[in-house]
Parts: sequence; structure tokens; C-alpha cells
Amino acid sequence: MSLLLLILFSVLLILGAPIAICLGLSSAIVIVTQGLPVSVLAQRSLNALDSSPLLAVPLFIFAANLLNATGVTTHMFDLVRMMFGRIRGAVAQVSVFVSLIFSGVSGAALADIGALGAIQINQMKAQGYREDFAAGLTVAAATIGPIFPPSIPIIIYASVANVSAVKLLLAGIIPALLLTALLMAQVAVVARVKGLPRDDIRVRPRDVAKKALISFPALLAPVLLIGGLMSGYFGPTEVAGVTVAYALFIGLAIYRTLTTRGILGALRETVEATANILFVVATAALFAWVLTLDQVPMKASGFLLGLSENPLVLLLLVNVFLLIVGMVLESIAAILIIAPIVAPALTAAGVDPLQLGIVFVLNLMIGLLTPPVGMSLYMITIITKMPISRVIAGVMPFFIPLLLSLLVVSAVPALSTWLPETLMN
Repeated sequence: MSLLLLILFSVLLILGAPIAICLGLSSAIVIVTQGLPVSVLAQRSLNALDSSPLLAVPLFIFAANLLNATGVTTHMFDLVRMMFGRIRGAVAQVSVFVSLIFSGVSGAALADIGALGAIQINQMKAQGYREDFAAGLTVAAATIGPIFPPSIPIIIYASVANVSAVKLLLAGIIPALLLTALLMAQVAVVARVKGLPRDDIRVRPRDVAKKALISFPALLAPVLLIGGLMSGYFGPTEVAGVTVAYALFIGLAIYRTLTTRGILGALRETVEATANILFVVATAALFAWVLTLDQVPMKASGFLLGLSENPLVLLLLVNVFLLIVGMVLESIAAILIIAPIVAPALTAAGVDPLQLGIVFVLNLMIGLLTPPVGMSLYMITIITKMPISRVIAGVMPFFIPLLLSLLVVSAVPALSTWLPETLMN
């Protein structure tokens, strides 16, 4: 049964069908041909969506769209640019750091690219940077968003793997800071070797203070979100709701740039993005259920544990597997299909569930930078009108810090587990 399912899925994927159709149609054909009740199609799909943590997904998307409609991203970029001064490669360093800040409200790599991509690339091009370097750095920096809370992939992983979403979100903070530091170190090295230009911005203390005052309400949004999670009084869904309310407040009452048209536009974009994500969630749940009927998770667990009982060895093997999967599968679909199969085996081998969740998501975010299904690559080509071959050439050097961060997070469990265990216990 599982063999037929995988063959059908692969054929549909090769034919170019959308991932949700590949998952749902292959599952439906297997269910019908095996004589299972057709009602299972609706039951299993809808049950997968009946989840409180998943309610945070549209709320975080809506909050990010509202803040983007408010125009706060330009203020954030200008403030950080003033703070970095005239160091060599300053605008590139600013691009990485702003991605970290904006990741505190977006929760998705593509949202970061959509909100910041054009600003980051245009600022670097204006300073004389090569366009392929600017595009590559922008794509690489966007991987910070899905690791730092809020993170839509982490929330979905938590719901699938039965891990505390709050703890898993907190577990992503230190790895995200590590990734940011390694990317900035890479930029510093390139700046010295290639002689990247210095920023020509002229900064006066008065201008910095003014820009900081303007940006403060927007910068407070990530603080509010992380503080709510750390307090223990809010779960991901509650924090997402508060973030939406705060975005509306600063857009309407403080910046006064959020119009009715802007709100409606944010709602429309949220509905479209949420529908795409939850359609994949529903069909992937059906796909995973068929695999479970054939005891694939149990067989996979036995196979992995037969290879080695060393948690680090198993984690490294899974890293290689997920990096390959990330090249051909969309990240949300990969989480929904593979996490229920792999997570029980590695947890049984002694891998901490929080560390596994972060490693899992980081692997698949790197997959967004790899063809043929690298969605971040295609989004940047739309923004820059560059051939995808040039974008790939630009992003290649930044695989060094990305893979190094993955290796360190895999080898040092405390990077993922220390913060949530300290705050939540």
C-alpha cells in the first residue's frame, strides 16, 4: 500500500502537479483502491486542521502583513544602517541584522523576502555591490525568520511531533542568533577580501535619536511576542492574537499610515497564504495516515535504530536526508510527511525533541535555497528580474555559514534546549 502511495506521489510530482494535489490525490486513490471508507478523506483532513496551535499561523501572517502595510520596514532598515556607521560592508551587515529583527514578527522566509528583499537589494546596489551578491545574501538572511520566533514551520512541526510549541519557539532563539552571527562574520570576511564599499550615509546623533523614536513602536513588537512566550501566560495562539492587535494599534494610532485599503490588502494576502498552507497540512495528514496504516513509521524507526544507536550519528544521517528532501519537497509538506516518521526513532535514540525540531526546520529552510524547488530563489528572481543561475551563484558562498550553523546546532544540544528549559521549568 505504501509503495503504491509513493509511486503515485512521485509520478504526480514529476508531472508538475502542486504539492497539495500530489499528496491528496495519491492518498485518495490508495484509499479507494484498498476498499477503505471514502469518508476517511474528509475525516482525516479536517481533523488535522482542528488544532489550536495551527490557529497561530494565519494570525502571525496577518500581523506581518499589517506591519508591512504600515511601512515600518523602511524605518527599521534606516535605523540599523545608522547604528552600523561607516564600517566596510555596512549595508550588507545591516541587511542580515534587519532580517533578524523583522523575523520577530513574520515567521516565514518568503515573508521576509517579500517585505525586505527589494529594500535590501536596492540599498546594496546603490552602494556598488554586485547584484548577485546582494540577492544571495538576501536569500540566505531570510532563513533566520523561520528559526527565530514566531516561526510558522516550527508551529507546524510542534503540532505534528507532539512537542510543546512554546518551548520549541523559544528553542529557536539561540540558533537564530548563531546563524545571524555566522552570516555577519561571512560578510565581514568578504568585505575585507573583496573590498566591499563603506556606507556613505552621514549620521548625526540627533538623526539617530529621531529615527530610534520613530522605529521604537515597531521594534517593540518582537519584544512583546517573545516576552509573552517567556512569561508562560500565553501560548503561540494567544501571542499571535496580541501581536495582531498591536500591529493594528501602531498602524492606526501611532504611525497612522494603515488605511482601510491596507487592512483589506493584508487580509486578502493572509487568506491566500493561509489557504495554501492549510491545504497542504490537510492533504499531508491524509498522506501520513496512509503511511501509518502500513506501519511505515515503525519500520523506519527500526531501520534507523539498526544503523546506529548513537544520537549524533543518527542526527547527522537525518541531516543529509533532509537536505536532499529539501531540494525536491516544499518545506511544510516535508515536515508533515517526514516528521511523524523520523521523530519517534530519533527521540527513542536519545535526541532531545527540542533540538530535533530546530535541526529539522533549519535543514528544510536551507532547502529553500536549493533548486529545483527552492522557493526563495524563485521569489528573488521575481523581485530582481535576474536569471536564476545568477541568483544561485550569488547564494553559493553563504552555504558555508548556513551549513556550519546546522552542524553546530546538531552537535551541541544545549543551544536548542538551554533557554526553554531554563525559562519554562
